[in-house]
Amino acid sequence: MFGAATFAVASTAHAAPPKLNFRIAPKPYSEALIDLALQADISLLGAAACRGISPALAGRYAIGQALSRLLADANCDWRMPAAGVVQITARARSLDEPPIPTAVSEVLITATKRVESANRLAASVSTLSRQDLADTGAVDPADTSGQLSGLMTTDLGPARDKLLLRGLSDGAFTGRSRSTVGTYLDDAPLNYNAPDPDLRLVDVEQVEVVRGPQGALYGGGSLSGLFRVVTRKPDLFDYAAEAKLSGAVTYHGGPSHAEEAVANLPLVQGVLAARVAAYEDTQGGYLDNLEPKRKNVDRTQRYGGRLTLAFQPNDTWSATLSATGQRLASDDTHYTLRGLGLTRALRIAEPHENDFALVSATLRGAFDWGELVASSAYVQHRYASLYDASRVIDQFSDDRSGVGVYDESTRTEMAVQDIVLTSRGAGPIGWLAGAYAAVTTEAAPGKILAGQDQSFSLAYVDDRRDRIEDVALYGEASLEFAPGWTAALGARAFRTRVRTRSDVTAELAPGRSLDRTVTTSGVSPKFTLQRALGSGDTLYAVFSQGHRAGGVNTGGATSLPASLETYRSDRLTNFELGGKFRFLDRRIGLNAAVFYDVWTDIQTDQFRDSGLPYVANVGDAAIMGFEAEAAYVTGGLSLQANMLASGTDVLRANPAFAPQLAKGLPNAPALSFGLVGSYERALVRKLSWRVTGAASYVGASRVTFDPALSSTMGDYVRLKVAAALSAPGWSAELYVTNPLNQISNTFAFGNPFTFAQNEQSTPQRPLTVGFTLSASR
Repeated sequence: MFGAATFAVASTAHAAPPKLNFRIAPKPYSEALIDLALQADISLLGAAACRGISPALAGRYAIGQALSRLLADANCDWRMPAAGVVQITARARSLDEPPIPTAVSEVLITATKRVESANRLAASVSTLSRQDLADTGAVDPADTSGQLSGLMTTDLGPARDKLLLRGLSDGAFTGRSRSTVGTYLDDAPLNYNAPDPDLRLVDVEQVEVVRGPQGALYGGGSLSGLFRVVTRKPDLFDYAAEAKLSGAVTYHGGPSHAEEAVANLPLVQGVLAARVAAYEDTQGGYLDNLEPKRKNVDRTQRYGGRLTLAFQPNDTWSATLSATGQRLASDDTHYTLRGLGLTRALRIAEPHENDFALVSATLRGAFDWGELVASSAYVQHRYASLYDASRVIDQFSDDRSGVGVYDESTRTEMAVQDIVLTSRGAGPIGWLAGAYAAVTTEAAPGKILAGQDQSFSLAYVDDRRDRIEDVALYGEASLEFAPGWTAALGARAFRTRVRTRSDVTAELAPGRSLDRTVTTSGVSPKFTLQRALGSGDTLYAVFSQGHRAGGVNTGGATSLPASLETYRSDRLTNFELGGKFRFLDRRIGLNAAVFYDVWTDIQTDQFRDSGLPYVANVGDAAIMGFEAEAAYVTGGLSLQANMLASGTDVLRANPAFAPQLAKGLPNAPALSFGLVGSYERALVRKLSWRVTGAASYVGASRVTFDPALSSTMGDYVRLKVAAALSAPGWSAELYVTNPLNQISNTFAFGNPFTFAQNEQSTPQRPLTVGFTLSASR
């Protein structure tokens, strides 16, 4: 790949440290360090450790020179543990020195392909730090949803769900339409249309969410935003190790446990290092099946790990190579029927397996004029499920009194190459230019088996294969055209080619084959206008667009009507106004935005009367919403709150799908909000204690676009309380989730073959009490 070839040549040459243009006015050290990080395009850790007012810095310097000059008289030190990362540490304070004042920290993100300050960025951005994840016990994407404004997940089960942002939901079901949210592990995309793989958040630096279409920054495009997991990188100098053990018991359920281990290993001091993480967890089941009698049927096991190598031969070039793998298996589905509580009666088990593997390589070159980042990734994703299809077996087999089983399995392979050039240094002009190419192959055979007493025959099969070729050029340029005023213009020009082949064999119908190609091309523009206020606050306006490619439907004992054989591309046009403010000496932070989106030809995954999936364009809709996130910090107390309120106006229904659509998008409540509070106090001998509480509310919503077949769900509260005791090198925590033992319906769907006949329900995990022990050195 490009990255490997370029690195082989570049690493052999000695390169002097690049010199950049810096322009930093006198200001508090923490703010001056953030300015330096933004102008140098480097990550920064621990800026709050520096106190006092910095001197001015102006001129061309290497990064090390700039840091040494800026911090010459400061009470802190700096080091670069890895390429493009600066860590600030405080020197020991005297006993009579006043404590460092507490303030809402300024967070740096890299989801925009450059190091940016979330508080100064003309976009709706949220982050969860490593400490935030640890305090709330968030171990997978679903756990973060109550802490980030507008982030929702479906709740079909582990590794079966999809992420949604801002209530921009294309439906509650997961199928062949492309995901509306782009999900990334560092620089590597995780999927195209597959469910979220539910990677455990182990050894993670932070989680970043950027809302709205992001085609100008990501060649793969995204309709409603990005969800990006940033992993911790190898430290080139210091050895480190961490371990964590947890266990829990659930009322009316089986026990749960998890183990994690992380190690950092410098192999060649300052040049080559490895970082390895491994984990295993078991989520005990809590649903009982009555006939046949089985307890805690919905147990899930997950194990995996990640290995990362970092190589920095000189100050100009660096490279990382990472391999990630995970295997997840659920013994059964997580739904029951409304009114049955935590019991159900299914004749057969409905297990799910999900195997995920990712290999990625990233080459970075830092120069005086800018930075080159070339990233390559290969993803292999296999997932399979079984469903009881007995209710519709008469549509596929003459054996109408027996059992029907639907066996769906998918194998996806995706190869991605992304090359990005970005500007560096202080100045009125900034720019980014990128080229992107991806090839995805997907084999997704769906089978229906009919029989009795463990003797089954094949009644139906759709052997479907897809090849998706996606190429794009993208970029953005910004100009500070007046003091405090910045405008940026960007676009993504793309071409997506989807070839679909299918061979259908059916017991009750003649077989048929299909080979069809659909090509979609276009341009997704973006424009932002930003006003930096003298107080450090920011106002901004955004116009942006996102697209998804069209495709072909296959399968079914008989073909779909001609009007539904194909589905068109859809487009989201986003208008947004926002502001980011700090009050009370930066102890309060508030980010808020109002948005108006027009979504045309909405693609959605749906099911036929037979229970088999297809994709349809349901029509057009306009969505208006308000989102806000606030934080308050003082002493040992920190509070964080978020909310989203949105409403949908259906502009047009596609008569080929339905004459009328339900009010509101599926799985998109009109109101959701969350609150996290933490209080920490020191005890004796470096011992401290902390209590944390988290609460979130998910409003009511419908499960489909069809007003005649749309069960309601939601309108529930999630609660968690934790107490921890910690000292340097270890911590112990006790926690309780769902202390009120509610079993509200989180998701009104579980089996497509019985969905039309029964109101399905996915209850919350009952009251759970657990502990976590952590150690590090």
